[in-house]
Amino acid sequence: MSDKSINLTLKIWRQKNANEIGHFETHPVKDISTDMSFLEMFDLLNLHIIKAGGVPIAFDSDCREGICGMCSMTINGNPHGPDRETATCQLHMRRFSDGDTIVVEPFRAKAFPVLKDLCTDRSSLDRMIAAGGFVSVNTGSAQDGNALPVPKQDSDLAMDAAACIGCGACVAACKNASAMLFVSAKVSHLGLLPQGAVEKERRVLNMVAQMDKEKFGSCTNTGACEAACPKAIKMENIARMNRGFFSASLTRR
Repeated sequence: MSDKSINLTLKIWRQKNANEIGHFETHPVKDISTDMSFLEMFDLLNLHIIKAGGVPIAFDSDCREGICGMCSMTINGNPHGPDRETATCQLHMRRFSDGDTIVVEPFRAKAFPVLKDLCTDRSSLDRMIAAGGFVSVNTGSAQDGNALPVPKQDSDLAMDAAACIGCGACVAACKNASAMLFVSAKVSHLGLLPQGAVEKERRVLNMVAQMDKEKFGSCTNTGACEAACPKAIKMENIARMNRGFFSASLTRR
């Protein structure tokens, strides 16, 4: 074994579907390069499993650049792993030591039923976005850049909220499986800009109603969501959403 390779023991959750009882399966992996990403290590493990005649471990991935939010794994109890502001696909094996045991599970939430192994159904997040609707914009040519002046503070806050990649780590980290950080990021992203201001009251009411329909838990402000978020979405978005929801509820009445 070279100085840049490590041996590990992986305890990985295996489950056929949402209706089956899952279990942990132990896999020793040897000579893992510390330059590998966590998902590359899983690719190598699956090759060994396939060569041995076994069923490969199902897990989600797409861009592998920390953009799409597909790489949802809970690693040693932490959504996306031990590094802050890092998606699973951006986590590298140099973060671990030779001889470590790594426990890998799917994101745990009632609203995220297991499809297979580490893959969960997170379409509930898509349905909440859909409930928010569209923005009212004129068709035709794009407007002049100065036609819609936006204060820099608002544009900065909107862009920070827009960084949310919809991975669901906030839900997996929350003891109540709350989706408040996710929803508040989407509400802030559009509500802070003039293009989304027209529907902002209807949007927050509809998205919160859909969140309740999807059976996400309530927020108790423990901060686990912000700590687990790979894009460092701030909890101040939740406070902004609560203010908007209260105001919209009074207006609706």
